[in-house]
Amino acid sequence: MVTYRLLIEYDGASFAGWQIQENQMTIQGALEKALYVLFRQDIRLVGSGRTDAGVHARGQMAHFVAPRFIEPYRLRKSLNGLVPATIAIRSVEEAPTGFHARFDATERGYRYRISTEPFTLERGFRWLVRPVPNIDQMNQAAHFLVGEHHFGSFCITQSETQNRICLVSRAEWTSEATEGFYCFEIAANRFLHGMVRTIVGTLVEVGHGKRSPESLKTILAAQDRRRAGYAAPAHGLVLEYVRY
Repeated sequence: MVTYRLLIEYDGASFAGWQIQENQMTIQGALEKALYVLFRQDIRLVGSGRTDAGVHARGQMAHFVAPRFIEPYRLRKSLNGLVPATIAIRSVEEAPTGFHARFDATERGYRYRISTEPFTLERGFRWLVRPVPNIDQMNQAAHFLVGEHHFGSFCITQSETQNRICLVSRAEWTSEATEGFYCFEIAANRFLHGMVRTIVGTLVEVGHGKRSPESLKTILAAQDRRRAGYAAPAHGLVLEYVRY
């Protein structure tokens, strides 16, 4: 038995998320179909986390245990030939026995991109936010997210996750080279279902003057999804990296 670790990139627009769902196209499902072709048996692929429908990834990590050895270069080439063009295996390597893509991860990083000006070429990966929000106010609010908190207010109500404590090491809006383009970067040891999109939607409400920056403290303390804002659209969110 051989354990492999994969670095995966995907355009999530045409997928119902990472996790396999009945009668739905998913990233995990497409990859497991490709693994079946190569190994002629069902192979379970475990991701570092479950991205939602429409969410993209540049640095998703996953692992699987194979019944026999295939040279990593050949395995990567074969998988890329079998999956849809919206998925790319960026690297394949042998991993130590017992490696777990989800439980061994120490930090995950996401970026959410917005524009305050009309644009065309990146419309599948960036949210147009109008009127122009106050980025300084949004950054003041984001500061309250850093640290270890209960993020129940930013988790979808139907989530099966009971532990809603996350340690956020970074939460910051930065301007990009193109005028009107901004990026929200957030890193944490773990994320809850819908957490980043709800945070972004809430911060945009702060930027539009509908909430004060200090309201983030009250929202966190409430541990109630109804106290936070709406979830930002999925297409602006990218899982950038997972660290071990």
